[in-house]
Amino acid sequence: MKIKNIILTMALMGCSTLAIGQTVEQRMDSLQLLIGQQTILHLKATARKGARIVLPSFKPQDQIVPGVEVVEQSKGDTMQMGDDRIQVSRDYTLTSFDEKVYVVPALDVKIDGKSYHGNPLALKVLTVPVDTVHPNQFYPAKGVQDNPFEWSEWSFAFWLSLLMIIICGAMIYLRNRLKKNKPIIARIRIVKRVPAHEKALREINDIKHHHTSASQETQKEYYTQLTNTLRAYIVSRFGFNAMEMTSGEIIEHLRASGDQKMIDELRMLFSTADLVKFAKYEIPMNENDANLVNAINFIDQTKTDEQPKEEKIVPTLSTEDQKSQQQRRLIKTLLWVGGISVVAIFVYIVYQVAMLVM
Repeated sequence: MKIKNIILTMALMGCSTLAIGQTVEQRMDSLQLLIGQQTILHLKATARKGARIVLPSFKPQDQIVPGVEVVEQSKGDTMQMGDDRIQVSRDYTLTSFDEKVYVVPALDVKIDGKSYHGNPLALKVLTVPVDTVHPNQFYPAKGVQDNPFEWSEWSFAFWLSLLMIIICGAMIYLRNRLKKNKPIIARIRIVKRVPAHEKALREINDIKHHHTSASQETQKEYYTQLTNTLRAYIVSRFGFNAMEMTSGEIIEHLRASGDQKMIDELRMLFSTADLVKFAKYEIPMNENDANLVNAINFIDQTKTDEQPKEEKIVPTLSTEDQKSQQQRRLIKTLLWVGGISVVAIFVYIVYQVAMLVM
């Protein structure tokens, strides 16, 4: 009797140790389902903290047992159980398409390399009951139902259509405005810019050929054109406004940029010109030629190495023309925005109508 008690006590201690050590729990939400329905198999393994627990893994459409497929499986979930134990769980979604009673085997769980199992489960798969005794109770499929018209479903498409028509009308009006508002064409001219000394020498040559008589009126015009040519050259070459200065002021400005002999000759030329223009002084033809030569010498001695070049001359638009151009740009922008809006609204209306009709 004592020996029996000792053996029983040891057996109970062994079971307790197993319970305290590693445990595997396996259960299902439903043990009975119709063909095509799904149920979830829960698998939990409990072990000491730090143990390596590996739960079985299945791919979609794998069969856990012939006739029972795994639809999907969840990720392993680890949970702390007190200070020295952990629990790892995983859910498997199962389904079946054959009427039968299946035995779902105990799944193999590895804990520190050793195999542990839960408990096998029975899964009963039923087919949908069909009453074959009363076939008169079966009805054919119903036709497509003709739903009644409801304003609330079509109102949004209607108002969008009205908005699209208004935008189209505004676009026609803007297009007519654009036709009436003719574009302003500003032509850019390419002008060959001649150096100042070449221009002045060309004008002096023209003066020489056009004034051959020695009358007082002819001399006045001669010296007026000659001094104006020199003044224009000085403006371009030296950068001060010689056109608005007296002869003396021009000479004073030129002292810093030329030798004294050249300045004296130019002073004599301007003095002679002033006498002819204002005092009606008559000059012999040979002195006219000498003054012409002095003007040419002055230009030759002060000219630069500037070469002829081409320049673009952009005409300046008036305030009214600028305003007209701004209006044209605004109208074109509005036409583009209106066109894009009409296309977008039309596509959306077609989509909405198609969804309502289908």
